[in-house]
Amino acid sequence: MVPLDPTQLSPQLDWTADDQKSVDFLRALAADAVQKVGNGHPGTAMSLAPAAYLLFNKIMNHDPSDPSWLGRDRFILSAGHSSLTVYSQLFLCGYGLTMEDLKSFRTKGSLTPGHPEFGHTVGVETTTGPLGQGVSTAVGMAMSERFEAGLFPDAPFAHRVWVIASDGDLQEGISGEACSLAGTQKLGHLNVIWDDNRISIEGDTEVAFTENVSERYRAYGWDVHEVDMLANGDVNVPALHAAMVAAANNTELPSFIRMRTTIAWPAPNARGTAKSHGSALGAEEVAAIKVELGLNPEESFAFDSELLGRLRGNLNQRVADTRKVWDQNFLTWRGDHVEAATLLDRLLAKALPADFDLKIPRFKAGGATSTRKASGQAINALAARLPEMWGGSADLAESNNTWIDDSPSFLPYFNVNASPYGRNIHFGIREHAMGAALNGIALDGLTRPFGGTFLVFSDYMRGSVRLAALMQTDVTYVWTHDSIGLGEDGPTHQPVEHLWALRAIPGLSVVRPADANETAAAWVENIKRRVPVGLILSRQDVPHLDNDYAEIASGVSKGGYVLVSDPDPKVLLIATGSEVSIALAAKEILNAQGVTVQLVSMPCIEWFDEQSQTYRDEVLPPSVTARVAVEAGATFGWYRFVGAHGQVVGLDHFGASASASVLFEEFGITPAAVASATMKSLANSQK
Repeated sequence: MVPLDPTQLSPQLDWTADDQKSVDFLRALAADAVQKVGNGHPGTAMSLAPAAYLLFNKIMNHDPSDPSWLGRDRFILSAGHSSLTVYSQLFLCGYGLTMEDLKSFRTKGSLTPGHPEFGHTVGVETTTGPLGQGVSTAVGMAMSERFEAGLFPDAPFAHRVWVIASDGDLQEGISGEACSLAGTQKLGHLNVIWDDNRISIEGDTEVAFTENVSERYRAYGWDVHEVDMLANGDVNVPALHAAMVAAANNTELPSFIRMRTTIAWPAPNARGTAKSHGSALGAEEVAAIKVELGLNPEESFAFDSELLGRLRGNLNQRVADTRKVWDQNFLTWRGDHVEAATLLDRLLAKALPADFDLKIPRFKAGGATSTRKASGQAINALAARLPEMWGGSADLAESNNTWIDDSPSFLPYFNVNASPYGRNIHFGIREHAMGAALNGIALDGLTRPFGGTFLVFSDYMRGSVRLAALMQTDVTYVWTHDSIGLGEDGPTHQPVEHLWALRAIPGLSVVRPADANETAAAWVENIKRRVPVGLILSRQDVPHLDNDYAEIASGVSKGGYVLVSDPDPKVLLIATGSEVSIALAAKEILNAQGVTVQLVSMPCIEWFDEQSQTYRDEVLPPSVTARVAVEAGATFGWYRFVGAHGQVVGLDHFGASASASVLFEEFGITPAAVASATMKSLANSQK
């Protein structure tokens, strides 16, 4: 992509009476909206009004008539509790929010929920509210912006990522993880504004937050600017504008602006207080605020219509001037880069090449492969056809098998093994930041990221995973070392409760394939679905299934399928992952005892639940009530499938340090144990 042109941003601030009056109205609107609903966060929205107004009206490239414009800057309100900060700007700029929407703030069905939600309100780039997530997601967006420069050389849609973060954002550990990574990556198009108001719910942040944050960010490798407030406690708009311009013009390093503010300025009594952070200010204080601002204290939700028209007209003209140049540059680029433009069109359409899975690996019966290794082969087969696919690991690439061969590392320099546009991301030992960055990459809109760690460490990234499920981002988690089968590393590394904890997240697809072929098929299905997926993969080798690949792939796409069945089965065995081979061996024992069995592989419960009742009844016939589920993890979720007469063979305690074979035998996850549990279930059902 073409480097950003620093001359786009003028160092001269054109701040008129209209601008100041607009900020005054926005502050009053924040107080009014919270007062009307009776709850919310008025103080931060009031004090942030000048900064947000500067960004949207003087600094950022954006187009309210085309919210998905490729050339737009991204704005992330990491301080999501101050949602009125972004809602008021979307109203002011003409993104479709109306005054009625502001009046319905935090009420059922409104476009202005308590925290900004991606996909719900036009102009909101990511869901924020859990502190630290927004700024960490923005790091992924900036990574994506740079990676796209390699996919689309000389393209004109380079852009900046702007963040407003709070004290709370910077206290959360995830932001430290992510911002450290951003400094290492030298993400020069990332700019974070810290609202240093020194107030949180419990009062002065000095009770818990005393480090020199600016020095911390300098140590991370950021370009740091500091803007103190005016003597009266208001935002120093000229100084802030100068810092924004300097930050935007430094494309070599990420930029950090410490902006001192007074929360709830200019409320006569509530300014600078913890009360103003999270509760309505009261009718008398709201009226007093309007007097301070020179507004009519008797009017609520007021914004001068003529002023609004002038503001939108000015913005529309600025946008038109920008788009005229940008659109021409884009047309020229398309003509000069036909192949890249064709790729761009496919990515914008979210389409796949017809034969994208042509080289997906097949694994012959009789062999055995760990599913993590099979996943690595699938990744490389797909990446060869999908240049938009990239990712990495939390310092576990060799263990997770998440490396794309013949591609350099994604690092801010060129050498034999590294490139600013490489496809292999080194996230470092930062699971939570990796999760948020993956969301940012996916939200940026064009590419398809994956990230790996051990399944047990999915706990470290759960907050980001939950947001991925909430937003339905196109992210793949490669979670390996999926059970006590990882062996000697012991109980600290052996997941037990994690499968059902992850399955409890609505909207997350948890896929635990039984063998290498199911793993390859799961990757293909995942690519087709474009939803957040957790691939749960084994460290140890597992036998290849005898079934035809097409049959396996069809079954995986449905989440569960009949792997093998005897005529007139009397019992059902349901298994996932490495325990499918154990269930197959148990079937042989049962058959020898005259018991007929239907064995079901259930790689993804979420996908199985999507199927018709007819199909689900074919796989799990209601008439067969003798059932056993087999999975080397917590058992409680399986009782939904096995019913009152069923048994579950699993693990409801921590593991130990020993080889996989010893542990499976020691903890009773064996063919004999499954056969014994089946006989108990059969006896129960016959009673």
